[in-house]
Amino acid sequence: MATPRPNAKLAINCDMGEGFGLYKMGDDEGLMPHITIANVACGFHASDPTVMARTVRLAKQHNVRVGAHPSLPDLQGFGRREMKMRPEELTNCIIYQVGALKGFLEREGMHLFHIKPHGSLYGMAARSEEVAKAVADAAKVFNVPVMGMIGTLHERVYTAEGLELISEYYADLDYDDEGMVIITREHHAFDPKRAAERALRAVREGVAVSVNGKEVQVRADCICVHSDTPNAIELAHAVKTAVAEYLG
Repeated sequence: MATPRPNAKLAINCDMGEGFGLYKMGDDEGLMPHITIANVACGFHASDPTVMARTVRLAKQHNVRVGAHPSLPDLQGFGRREMKMRPEELTNCIIYQVGALKGFLEREGMHLFHIKPHGSLYGMAARSEEVAKAVADAAKVFNVPVMGMIGTLHERVYTAEGLELISEYYADLDYDDEGMVIITREHHAFDPKRAAERALRAVREGVAVSVNGKEVQVRADCICVHSDTPNAIELAHAVKTAVAEYLG
C-alpha cells in the first residue's frame, strides 16, 4: 500500500468548476493561485462540458493537479441531498462522471490525480460500507487515490480495497463530536485567522475541535477550502501562508 502523497509543502485543495451555463459559482480564477489541487465538478451537482474544459485549462495554467468531484445526480440540490441508489448504479454513475472529466484532462495532456466524492455522497460513504464500496469500485477503474477522512469508512473501506486514501482537513466546515464534517446546504464565511490557526493545529497535532468543544482526531494530508465559501480566496490565502511559514 502506497503512503498518502500530499504536496511537498502540504496540499491546499479546493472544490471548484461548479458553475453551470451562464450561472457562476465561486471565483475559480482568484482561487487557483492559492491552491495545489483542484477537485473539479463533473456535471451531476454542477458544471457542464464548457465549465469543465475551462476549469481544466485554468488548472493547467497554474500547475494545479486535478481530481474528479463526482456527485449524486442532484443538480437542483447541488448534490447536498441524500438519495438511495443500487451499488452498481452508483458505481456506474461515478465512472460516467470521472470519465467525462478524464477526457478533458487528456486533451490538455494532464493526468487524473484522484477522486473525491461530493457533498452527500461524501458523507454517505463515510457512514455506509455499501456506498463506500461503490465509490471504491469506481476508483479502481481509474487506479487513482480517493480523498476522504480518517476514522470513517473512507479509511476502512478504501484502504481494504487497495486504494490510497488522501486524508483531508476542512478549513471551512465545522466538525461534529465524532470527527465528521458537518455538511451544510450553504456554506458560511469563516474567520481566516482562526481558520489558519486551526489548520495549523490539525497539521501539527492531528487534532480538530468540534462544535461542542471536543477534540477529535484528524489527519491533514491536505487542507480543503470550498469555492462557494463566501470569503474563500481570503481563507485559502491565510491557510496557505500559515502552513507555508510553519513548514518553512
